[in-house]
Amino acid sequence: MQLLTAIILTKNEEANIAEAIKSVSWANEIIIVDSFSTDATLAIAKQFPVKILQRTFDTHARQKNWAIQQASYSWIFILDADERVPESLKIEVQNVLKISLPAETAFWIGRQNYFMGQLVRYSGWQHDRVIRLFRKDSCWYKEVQVHEEIETSGVVGHLTHKLVHYTYHGLRQYLEKWDYYTWLSAQDRGKKTEKVTVYHLGIKPLIRFFRHYIWFRGFLDGKVGFVISYMAAISVFMRYLKLWRIQEGEK
Repeated sequence: MQLLTAIILTKNEEANIAEAIKSVSWANEIIIVDSFSTDATLAIAKQFPVKILQRTFDTHARQKNWAIQQASYSWIFILDADERVPESLKIEVQNVLKISLPAETAFWIGRQNYFMGQLVRYSGWQHDRVIRLFRKDSCWYKEVQVHEEIETSGVVGHLTHKLVHYTYHGLRQYLEKWDYYTWLSAQDRGKKTEKVTVYHLGIKPLIRFFRHYIWFRGFLDGKVGFVISYMAAISVFMRYLKLWRIQEGEK
């Protein structure tokens, strides 16, 4: 069987770290890459047989690429602290690793997302998937500020079972994260958008709301679906508003 390193990136994840570690306890090696947490994250992590490394955070892509190079084994499973690997996915990953030389170098894994305590079945999140299982020697993260994803020259496969993702830990935390990511998104978008117009500020947010709430049937998720769709639209508006101010030289 191929050997596996599980990597969990952390920054003040005391509420999540124990369950995240438990969900990958079957890995041959577990590495915690911490961005100098100031809560009990490390104290909790030290209760488990894990390797703890610390690195000052710059971007998600660089943090992950650095973490990958610290792994002892050829296969990597990267997990966010608010994600869990259920038993069904664990077994599927282990079956992949039993193959002496899998044809694939990476695998897409779907995510079962919870928001405000509710399982989100629609709202555009039904298509959510990420590459989390991959070979160390042939995969890397694309250098972007936000929504970084694995790049590989090899074949990307698909796993059947899903990660469990708890996206919401309170309104204050959600809004802080939302504000942070829209700034990062604005910086990425600046490479593609030379000038922000009323189209970007007015029409694109409306299109995004329609897409999530109507096209992807967010209305079937009730109030949670409306919140997701509405915040997605506002995210587009804030991304371009922030980009406009950046382009105008505002600090």
